[in-house]
Amino acid sequence: MLGVGGKFPAFALDAAVSTEEGKTFKTVTDRDYAGKWKVYFFWPKDFTFVCPTEIAAFGKIDKEFQDRDAQVLGGSTDSEFVHLAWRRNHPDLKELPFPMLADIKRELCAALGILDPKAGVAQRATFVVDPEGVIRFVSVNDLSVGRNPREVLRVLDALQTDELCPCNWQKGDAVLKP
Repeated sequence: MLGVGGKFPAFALDAAVSTEEGKTFKTVTDRDYAGKWKVYFFWPKDFTFVCPTEIAAFGKIDKEFQDRDAQVLGGSTDSEFVHLAWRRNHPDLKELPFPMLADIKRELCAALGILDPKAGVAQRATFVVDPEGVIRFVSVNDLSVGRNPREVLRVLDALQTDELCPCNWQKGDAVLKP
């Protein structure tokens, strides 16, 4: 798996971006959102149980990521058509403010090293990538356990200070001065 300090791989993937007719899909690349921090999070499968709880939670605090000049991008190995159907079907996903990437060829997940060897789907992985495309945070949960988007936001806040941040540090807390 790619880790902290590695370069996030180049990609171009179709994505479900809206439920509005005529505006449902777009191609998203690693060059989009230039100059911004990126938060990529992957889930195993659409139309499952744990995944929509996480996706909706990221959606609810998306504005907080935007306030920090960060773009959230979610994705799985499902197609953009499956993403769209799920968004249209699940009330918590209808108005998502971020793209749902479709890695149907599994190329990005393979490049990141997050394809689950038994299930063949994306692991529940999160990457925080700085504006230069360098991975600054990685987390992977078991397929059965959801992650905490607020913790991802806390880590982003800490990374953006460019300071030493102690355990349980929160935005506005003092940083360490050696």
